[in-house]
Parts: sequence; structure tokens; C-alpha cells
Amino acid sequence: MSNINSKKNTLASKNALAFWIPSRKEEKAINRRSYLEKIIQVDEIWERLKDQLGDLIAVDSPHTFHPESFTYKELAENISKAADAFSQVGVEPDDVVALFAENSPRWLIADQGLMRLGASDAVRGSTAPSSELRYILQDSNAVGLIVQNSNVWDSLSLDEQQIKRFKFVLQLEGKACDGVIEWDSFLKNGLNKENVSKKENIIDRKQTRIATILYTSGTTGKPKGVPLTHSNLLHQIRALACVANPSPGEPVLSVLPIWHSYERSAEYYFFSCGCTQTYTSIRYLKEDLPRVKPIVMATVPRLWESIKIGFEDAVEKLPNLRKNLIKTAISNSKAYKLARRKFNLLTIDRVSTLDKIISVIEILLRFPIHRISSVFLWPKILTKICGGRLKFPISGGGAIAPHIDSFFEALGVELLVGYGLTETSPVLTCRRPWRNIRGSAGQPLPDTEIKIVDPETLQTKKLLQKGLVLARGPQIMSGYLGKESESKKVLDINGWFNTGDLGMLLADGSLILTGRAKDTIVLSSGENIEPGPLEEALIASPLIEQAFLLGQDQKQLAALIVPRIDYVKGWFTDRGFDSLIVLGICPENRVLREELRMEMNKVLENRLGSRREERLFSIALVEPFTIENGLLTQTLKQKREKIIQRDLNLINKIYDL
Repeated sequence: MSNINSKKNTLASKNALAFWIPSRKEEKAINRRSYLEKIIQVDEIWERLKDQLGDLIAVDSPHTFHPESFTYKELAENISKAADAFSQVGVEPDDVVALFAENSPRWLIADQGLMRLGASDAVRGSTAPSSELRYILQDSNAVGLIVQNSNVWDSLSLDEQQIKRFKFVLQLEGKACDGVIEWDSFLKNGLNKENVSKKENIIDRKQTRIATILYTSGTTGKPKGVPLTHSNLLHQIRALACVANPSPGEPVLSVLPIWHSYERSAEYYFFSCGCTQTYTSIRYLKEDLPRVKPIVMATVPRLWESIKIGFEDAVEKLPNLRKNLIKTAISNSKAYKLARRKFNLLTIDRVSTLDKIISVIEILLRFPIHRISSVFLWPKILTKICGGRLKFPISGGGAIAPHIDSFFEALGVELLVGYGLTETSPVLTCRRPWRNIRGSAGQPLPDTEIKIVDPETLQTKKLLQKGLVLARGPQIMSGYLGKESESKKVLDINGWFNTGDLGMLLADGSLILTGRAKDTIVLSSGENIEPGPLEEALIASPLIEQAFLLGQDQKQLAALIVPRIDYVKGWFTDRGFDSLIVLGICPENRVLREELRMEMNKVLENRLGSRREERLFSIALVEPFTIENGLLTQTLKQKREKIIQRDLNLINKIYDL
């Protein structure tokens, strides 16, 4: 690993090029973790944690098929057992083993046991399409297979020839069929500590060794394998101390899929801090948040949207006096926090002297009510919706909508939004608690460079100019697995990685994302429309659950809308219309669609910098986009191509194609 403290450049010119600019807090946090410089492979952290925090609970999984809980000592011992057991079934250094399962301690033990032997895992969730899992088996050249349960194994439908090339097939939960090893019997074989030690001693340990192979979502084609080395992951384990610095024993709630790069690196980091991690799921999140009371969480924007919607639904059921009191208090706290941001220059927009004077007046006027709310209202509300102890709520996997950001900020939760990709291990930038500019994706991590260039000429842009986001740093992959030509498309000879995202840089190095290059909608007039900010504005309305913009090569924009049925019924009735909600495009919902369209255009018109081309000429009401129907990724991002495929008939009807 390169010296993280080596780059302390400021933005010396007006060119859109940003480096890590450490604060004293960051330097101290990094230096406290200097022991990581001596670690060559990720799996080495467990023996250190065992010695330091042996009896502390490391991981708890109350909702898995096999509810389990392990101390750091027990976890380290089980990882050693797994390493020995893998050795006995023939796993060698640099072998690849496919791992198709969801979050559990067994997943972690298998993952780290393989790393201990110098092997790697090719990972994917158990609910992925079987065709995709079979592709990963072939593409990664896996010599072994680990599945969550018999259903996953059966769904693969592998022929005899395919099975023969495996050194073993291991099942993590439930009774296994003939030829498949059950977890308990597998782990019992790994008791020979002497054998493990001998095996470990002959492994040529190196940071450049592949630790894992992750696969891109494959929404526009076959997924690509992303090999991440121990060096890539160790950079994240060390550098994330700049963002969050929890103490040993503090609770962490893990809800994102562990095989995803964001959750993966976050978990390794939280474990390295000695945290106690509890595995949960979307199903149990609502009850686990107030029970676990997490200090830190790795989340995605959609989770915060869901928490906010749940809160708003609960408020709507309250008596009018109490409901109006809470809404007024939230509105006041939002205005108070925004005024403080302007005064402290923590905004994207330029703040004039007059703006600062006005903000001081607003701070003074709104402080009394905000203070009362902060003492008597917000702690109770936060205890109910997220446990009340969140210090480091980190959101990744996409930009967070401004209305979500401002809502939680009003209640005293400062969301730390980060940015990265699977190919970058994943974190490139993240907001800091002491430099949290709302609307940004934060500043670069240590040893990380961000550059904004012209998409066509690749010439470096100036600050505040929009362009293509390039990144360089030790967390970036060396190339896609077995795909040299694809690798050359995104990685140049100087190590700059083409993220495919559009954005700009502020003078302090904060990155502002403006869209995805491939998602940009180009109207037939030649006007470029970034759908992300418009969709965020639309879902800020209580009437809209989800929004998906259309218009590529068309004269005007349109949208697929997932309505919040209960809210729309009340809103429509209040306007004197029949409250029957019919999805699709039909005469029965013509009036509703027109009323909603006009309401949404009001929202779009009120956006700062709104353009005429950003109005909707038509909408269609559709079924939700979910993980279950294949229209959202596991991190709750829209699969745009698949949404278009599902609703193609409606889209054709909108544009009369």
C-alpha cells in the first residue's frame, strides 16, 4: 500500500482536479490504524482482533436459517477451521471458488477461510437468475462451489461434466443431497491447527493477489468480472477511517448484500474497528433499527426514502393538532439547518455577504423552536425510526434526493453520502462529518484523485464545469477478468478510470454528480436531459413512490409513475374527482393522469435552474419497480433497460409508436 499521507495537495489551480486534503481528525484516525501497513492480506486482521477483542461479540445473525452469534475469538477460530477444511478438499493458492449465498456468519467464515489459503471467491447472491450464476461459474473458472441451500444447487441444473470439474460443492444451510457437503460436517474436518499453520507458512502472501471477483450488474449485457486484490480492499479498510471512526463494541446494522462491493468493504472496515455487526434484511429492518440502535450503517438512498415514507405515513394518522405541530417543527428545523449551512459556506451555491447576513437573522429567529424540537421531539422520533444513536449514517449506491437529505438533517441525522463503483472497491469520495456539503458526493479518500474532463476531447475541465468523472487510486481494479478490450475502454495507461458518470468539482474538492453518461436523455431537438435530478424532484412529492423518465430521441419528456395509492386517492378526492386508481393508460384514468401530470410539472417548474424542455407532456401509471420483479438491483438502483423492456407497450402508447 502506498503512503496515505503522501498527498496533501490543495486545488492549486482552477483545473477540475482534486486530491485528498486531510484534516487533523483524518490524519489522527489514519495514524491510529498504522498497524494495517504491516498487513499483507485481509484475512490477517482476524488474529489481531482475536488477541485484542477476543470475548467481544463480532457478529450476530438472528434472522438467518441458522441463527448464530460469534465472538472475535470464535470467529477467528472458525476461519482457521474453514481454511484447513478447504485445504483438505484440495483448494490451492490462486484457486477460484464460486460463492452464491446471502449475508450470514457462514458466508464471512467461508470468504475469509479461502483468503487465508491464498484463494479467492467469485460471489453473487443466491436469488440471481440461474443463467447468470452458471455464467459466473464458467467465466471465473471456479474449481469449487459454495451455495446457500439445496434450492440454489438444484436451480443451477449442472450436468455431470460440469460437476466433475469441481473439487467440492459445499452447502451453507439445511440438509444437503448426495455429493454436496453440509457446513457442519465440513467445518468439523478443519480441526488440525498444525496443518493450517503449515499450509499458511508455504503460501506466498502478497497484496497483489486477487482476493475476490465481483460481477457487475449486467443490465445491458453479460456481467463483467471485477477482480479486486488484497491491496484494493486494504486501502478501503484503512482509508474509511476518514469518514467514520466507531469504537470497539459499538453496534453496526448490516442490511445490504455482503457480496456487493459497498457492503463488503464496509463490513471489513467495521470489523477492523472491533464493532458488533448484526445481519438484518429489508423484511426485519423496521424492527431491528430501534432494537440494535446502530452507531453506523452502510445504506443506499432507497432505504432512507423508505424510512421517511414510513414516518410520514405514521404522522398522517395522528390527530390534526399533533400532526400539524410535527410538520411545522420539521419545516422550522429544515430552514434553521439551511441557514446554518449558508453561514458556514456548506452549500453548493455561492453565498454572498448579504446571504450570510440574512442567514444570521434566520438562525436567530428559528433557533428557539429548533432547540425545543431537538430536546423534546427529535430524540423520540429518531429512537423509533432508526434507534436514535446513528453517528455515521453512510449512504452510497447513488445520489440521495435533496428532500431526503434535508428531512434527516432537520431531525439531527447528518447523512454521509459517498460515491464509487464495483471497479473501485468501491469508495472514491465521501462527505465528512465536518465537511458535509449537501448535494455533493464528498471529497476524495486518501491517495485518491478525481478529475473532470470533456467527454469527447478528454481535456481537463475547470472547476464548476460539468464533464466526465475520472478517478485514480490504489482502490481501482487493474482490469476486467479476461476482457482486455473492455478494460482498455475504461482504464488508460496512466491509471485513470472512466467512471461513466457526469459531474463537476467545487473548489474544496467536493464532487457533485450530475448524471450517468449512458442515462442522459437526448431529445430530438438535441437538448440533453439528465433524468436523475428530475426523478429525485418528482419523488419528493408525497404522491409519487417511484419515477422513471422517458424521451430518448423524442420531442418531449414523459414518465412512468408508480403512485402512492393512498395519498393519490385522498388528493384526487379532495379535488372533487372519483378516487378510483387505475394503472396503465386508459380512458378510466385519463383525468387522474392529466391532474398528476400538471401537479408534477409544477414540481419541475419550481426546481432551481428549471428549463422548458424538462416538462412532461404525458405520464403512465405503472406497477412498482422492485428487487423481486427484477427491476431494481440489490442496492435498489433502477435497471433502466429492464424497466423499458417491461413497460415497452405503454411507452409505445405514450409516443404513439
